[in-house]
Amino acid sequence: MIAFLFPGQGSQYPGMGEDFARYESAERFYQIASEVLGFDLYEIMNGDEETLTLTENAQPAIYLTSFIAYEELKKRGIDPDVMAGHSLGEYTALAAAGVYDFETGLYLVRKRGEYISQALQPGKGTMAAIIGLDLSKIEEIVNFIDGVYIANYNAPVQIVTSGLKDAVYGAMEKCKEAGAKRVVELKVSGPFHTPYLRYAEEKMEEEVRQIKFREPCCPIVMNVTAKPTTDPEEIKRNLIAQITGPVKWMQTMETMKEMKVSEMYEVGPKDVLKGLGKRNKVKVKHFSEEVVVENA
Repeated sequence: MIAFLFPGQGSQYPGMGEDFARYESAERFYQIASEVLGFDLYEIMNGDEETLTLTENAQPAIYLTSFIAYEELKKRGIDPDVMAGHSLGEYTALAAAGVYDFETGLYLVRKRGEYISQALQPGKGTMAAIIGLDLSKIEEIVNFIDGVYIANYNAPVQIVTSGLKDAVYGAMEKCKEAGAKRVVELKVSGPFHTPYLRYAEEKMEEEVRQIKFREPCCPIVMNVTAKPTTDPEEIKRNLIAQITGPVKWMQTMETMKEMKVSEMYEVGPKDVLKGLGKRNKVKVKHFSEEVVVENA
């Protein structure tokens, strides 16, 4: 079995537009993106890091380049039996699986980014990766400090916390004192996957409810349950709940093992999920290992 894994926010980087322009399908999707969004996303992807990192820009940028990567794999006859996406990447997985079309997904991720920015003033929230500390200890610390939550169960040795800046910073210090190997603040502009994004969840529910979801071409292992589904209504519910709920990525990798997945591809920019694969003791290839562009 083959799995396609789509990355989430944090995989953006300045120059990504130019890097992906070498792929044959890029020009067409860049043009569609400009028409759907009403501005030149390609220019933002090649611009300064601060502007690109804004949630409302980073999300469509990652979605767009990930979909191009998916198209390139498909052209080479590599088809998935199951898909999953990390946070934002779940939207790309659903587009790739035919739940909705590319344009609809692009519209949704742009609105998701806007609503997340509106939910809490950018800069008031943050996230931090805690590496090399037992989950039970992190849970104990998080439960003791108001304003911080576990956002991502990335791997047994990598948990991400999220919330108000002072609360996250306090938890970071406590985790260091408890013996964490590394504690790293992430380059994000908000407290993703926490109750602070309730406004964004409500607004996205309004958006998603207006769209007819089709049955996917293969099962999608979803963030909030870490279980596969092909039911359009269940997919809708899980997609909405994902905005304030945690990403169960290490549990998703366990599900992939149970499903006897033999090959996994990270389909998008950077290789964040490939790195998490190692931490979860599974091998993940980056799509570029299969899609070699001549004269690139």
